[in-house]
Amino acid sequence: MTTPLRWRLVRLTTVLVYLFMFLPIAAVILLSFNPQQYGGLSLQGFSLQWYQELQHNEAIRAAARTSLTLGAQTAIISSILGVMASMAMMRFDFPGKTFMNAVLVMPILMPEVVLGVALLLFLRWASVQRSYALLLMGHVLITLPFVILVVQARLAGLKREFEEAARSLGANPLQTFFQITLPLILPAVLAGMVFAFTISFDDITATLFWKSAGTETIPTQIFAMLRNSISPQINALGTLMILLTAGLPLCAGLLARYFRRARV
Repeated sequence: MTTPLRWRLVRLTTVLVYLFMFLPIAAVILLSFNPQQYGGLSLQGFSLQWYQELQHNEAIRAAARTSLTLGAQTAIISSILGVMASMAMMRFDFPGKTFMNAVLVMPILMPEVVLGVALLLFLRWASVQRSYALLLMGHVLITLPFVILVVQARLAGLKREFEEAARSLGANPLQTFFQITLPLILPAVLAGMVFAFTISFDDITATLFWKSAGTETIPTQIFAMLRNSISPQINALGTLMILLTAGLPLCAGLLARYFRRARV
């Protein structure tokens, strides 16, 4: 049975779209191992020279420390607030619940440029200077909806009989949460943390509006380097970012699968 022409076109279009998306990434990875500073895609050998130079670039090392610290703090704060908000939305009824839930997930629907400019103008009106605390607050604002959606989806599929059984056996609400609810939603919480860290680590649009002078993350550092010249170190740094942002979700998926099997 021959494949209809329209399905062949769909397959061809899909392949072309994926090539358009991933060929530039493959080119960055390939160029990061090229020893020639201005070499093309044809490798003149294989070298880790640009990765070694990254270790001695103090600006990049400082930006990496900032990005990792900011991402970890964002993930922790977003996860704590996200779990609390999700529990409130899924386990309690109160006036304005639907509106509040919509407000919590609204940042995911807004362009980061609009969100960044709006928050910056509001804080400038309130005479609040840009600082690391503002940057952290902004990243939490961006990543919190992702944590809420993931945890809410897990809570929606969680049978309340488990929690009710713990309460009937004498456990108070706090004990029920830490001993019953939290272990059952832990894969979703870890997935939300990974989402929050990855989004914070990769963000550049909103970060440019909120960061203070002298504070650079890896994406903003790459942007600053591109304005001056195209250094091969950018390819090496981009490759490391690709590995980190692609490897973290894979590790989170494996970890979630491990937790599910451990309970079976």
